[in-house]
Amino acid sequence: MLTLEQLNAVNPTDFVDLLDGTYEHSPWVAEGAAASRPFASLAALKHALAGSVRSAGRERQLALIRAHPELAGKAAVAKQLTAESTNEQGRAGLAYCTPGEFARIQQLNADYNARFGWPFILAVRGPRGLGLSRAEIIATFERRLAGHPHFEFNEALRQIHRIAEIRLNDKFGTTPARGQQVWDWAEQLAGHSDPGFKEAGQLTVTYLTDAHRAVAQQLLAWMHQAGFDEVRIDAVGNVVGVYHGKDPQAKRLLTGSHYDTVRNGGKYDGRLGILVPIAAVRELHAAGRRLPFAVEVVAFAEEEGQRYKATFLGSGALTGDFDPAWLEQTDVDGVSVHAAMLAAGLPATLDAINAERRDPARYRGFVEVHIEQGPVLNELDLPLGVVTSINGSLRYLGRVIGQASHAGTTPMDRRRDAACAVAELMLFVEKRAAAVPDVVGTVGMLQVPGGSINVVPGLCDFSLDLRATTDAARDALGADVLAELRRICGKRGLSYTLEQTLAANAAPSAPAGQARWEAAVAALGLPVFRLPSGAGHDAMKLHEVMPQAMLFVRGGNAGISHNPLETITADDAELCVAAFMHLLEGLARE
Repeated sequence: MLTLEQLNAVNPTDFVDLLDGTYEHSPWVAEGAAASRPFASLAALKHALAGSVRSAGRERQLALIRAHPELAGKAAVAKQLTAESTNEQGRAGLAYCTPGEFARIQQLNADYNARFGWPFILAVRGPRGLGLSRAEIIATFERRLAGHPHFEFNEALRQIHRIAEIRLNDKFGTTPARGQQVWDWAEQLAGHSDPGFKEAGQLTVTYLTDAHRAVAQQLLAWMHQAGFDEVRIDAVGNVVGVYHGKDPQAKRLLTGSHYDTVRNGGKYDGRLGILVPIAAVRELHAAGRRLPFAVEVVAFAEEEGQRYKATFLGSGALTGDFDPAWLEQTDVDGVSVHAAMLAAGLPATLDAINAERRDPARYRGFVEVHIEQGPVLNELDLPLGVVTSINGSLRYLGRVIGQASHAGTTPMDRRRDAACAVAELMLFVEKRAAAVPDVVGTVGMLQVPGGSINVVPGLCDFSLDLRATTDAARDALGADVLAELRRICGKRGLSYTLEQTLAANAAPSAPAGQARWEAAVAALGLPVFRLPSGAGHDAMKLHEVMPQAMLFVRGGNAGISHNPLETITADDAELCVAAFMHLLEGLARE
């Protein structure tokens, strides 16, 4: 088996020879990475090879893509594939296609090449490394055939890096066992889904449904198996596990994330931040190790606000911010939170819920691991990123009121068009948010009530979602957008109503906590990349009472989240567990 010591010691020519076959017919990739030696880790080598491709320019990148064979193509039929490609396509069962599957893949190959000018590239051994099914390969092929050429070019390169990663694992005899365990756990949890969604093959787990309770019981069982000393389901349905430290008086480390999902969501949003610390405790317990302090892992029962309007219900119980009015909220079937709690066997009393409040003085802080839910790390070929701040946000629901009139008989200079006003506001939001770093603005809902093709819109309903890394930047954006709304309506002779539905403060990472994550990433041999979080997280709630810091893990499929295409690799999950272990070790030395 190959070792880093070998690679770091040999001359450049031998370095390239040792990595032969990692990148299909493209030794120049290794040549470009040789100067980055010595590599502190396999992850560092992988990143350097990806960097070699990144800096090569489009012509060489295109040649690299074209060096790869078609799936089940002419080279495969003629048995002219490299040993590596033969192994990969064989693991995916492409040598055993039915006549129908073979014909479909051949047609897709031809259509894809005609559309883009290069072969379809897919790491057919998949995110876990065992091999995708032929059905999964064909479905991915069909989906990406409709993609934009710019996206597909870059996605082909990302798939090539994943192919190279798996080949390097084989060369080094490395198996990301902890990452595979996390990946397997996530797959198993995804077997539970709410009625209607499960039958459609979609993942939806909302607060205190049967699927939600089944997930809680599974997490409870895994915590027991991992060696936690205390495991329970608390008064709001959070699953709580404590792994004792050597000193019962030492301040605990609090970590975790949520296990509910959005409708038709992904397998890793929230859940990754539960499974990674369980894997870490499992490793500590297997080694018979105790840290100086206890580790408390909380799988929060609710964060997404899908079944009820309450959000951060799970983490809100820990911070003492559980709103008593939440108990009376009802879902679409008229079932109240109070009734759902009773049906789940929870006490459903404010006394029991308030008893879950944590004393911040007993904790060192809160850390959370989360899938990025965005494209940044994916585009930079970076598996991990350190979060600097969770964006603060303002949300509004609004209506512009004009005058409905005949589209044919109302002159353009006499119209009071409500939809045009909102369109003008949308463009302002886009331009204003883009003018400031780390600020975003979205009009996500737009509707003309009772609209007709031949009627000038008299009403237009809209939403505003305004976010920034600091409250000052958020509020400045909000003030400018509202001022522009007033200006537009005044100019056009319109009126409006506007209701603020959310005002969430930004949650900057605690400097010490951020530094610990940075040290953990650097210890893995990876560059430290810092980025804000545009999404809300349980860490945002815990930030109100104790220091918090977050680590992001890149997502595949361009980082998409809240979507069935949400994915991670077992290798990235392995790095995540390693970073978490390093953070624990660093805290133990402080």
